[in-house]
Amino acid sequence: MLRNILIIYCLVSITACVDSGSKPVLEFQHAEDGTQAADISADAKISVVSSIDLGVIVWDLEFNQKIYQWGYEGEGVNLVSNIKIAYDTSTVITADRDSFAIWNLQNGEPEGFWRIDESTVRDVAVANGGTGILVGRGNGTVLFFEPYTGRRIEFLGHQEKINSVDLSPNGRYALTGSNDYVAYLWDTDTGRVIRRYDHPSRVTKVALDPKGRFLFTADSQKAARIYNVQTGELVSQLKFLQRQKIFTSVEFSDDGSKLLTGSPDRHLTLWDVNTGERLQHWRVKPNSRSVGNSAIVYGVGFYDDNQVISESSSGWAEVWQLD
Repeated sequence: MLRNILIIYCLVSITACVDSGSKPVLEFQHAEDGTQAADISADAKISVVSSIDLGVIVWDLEFNQKIYQWGYEGEGVNLVSNIKIAYDTSTVITADRDSFAIWNLQNGEPEGFWRIDESTVRDVAVANGGTGILVGRGNGTVLFFEPYTGRRIEFLGHQEKINSVDLSPNGRYALTGSNDYVAYLWDTDTGRVIRRYDHPSRVTKVALDPKGRFLFTADSQKAARIYNVQTGELVSQLKFLQRQKIFTSVEFSDDGSKLLTGSPDRHLTLWDVNTGERLQHWRVKPNSRSVGNSAIVYGVGFYDDNQVISESSSGWAEVWQLD
């Protein structure tokens, strides 16, 4: 009897772990030795990857062509660990632990380079046209900076190090999450807190829907939530069986009905925004150089109406079919 129960349990476990599609419909190698950061533009036409061996590379995802290749002058090793593309695909911000730079995606030229002395850079975000920059730091402070006017404001609401930040396309609203178990939505004009979102553990990922409908906050255990930005009400909580789940990339669909997430365990997952139900999931190509042959999904995007795309630490961009 016990043996039969064990066999049934194993079969159920195996079934539950089956991916939606075992193979991508398209795949492009963007870094032979893997990447340490990446982002995909909102229209899924451009990706920017921090290549371990070749610096920062900009790729055209429609034709799989290398557009630009960037490096910080005087540095022999690429240390860029954070990349964010502006919603309008005009600008990209790249950052390592001690500095950040803005790049113009129309001509490939740098717009500015800044060094942070007070504390390490934990995460970054950039507004349309590069008009605003958000920098989350290890000392718990968040810097909002307007590079073309010189205006800057520091948000001091968090008590511990920042893990994740996001910025509205117009640069007016910031969403920040910290080890203090709290995410804040705040006004970058005044620094005033608009809403506070409490979690039972450290907040590891936050994201704003660029169309101003939703926001996403997730902690280091099981609370991954979608809220209505306008009312502050909870829309749904993502439903999964794991005791804990970390998210490394988040993207809302253009119509606001779906959420696409990436994780550090190779998983790319599509969710229903209104119910929190998992609709589909896939596993990206493993990174042969990593411990355990895993891969971090750094960037995700809706490639077209029937496909999604991922960029991972394996150095591959992969396109997956929707049901």
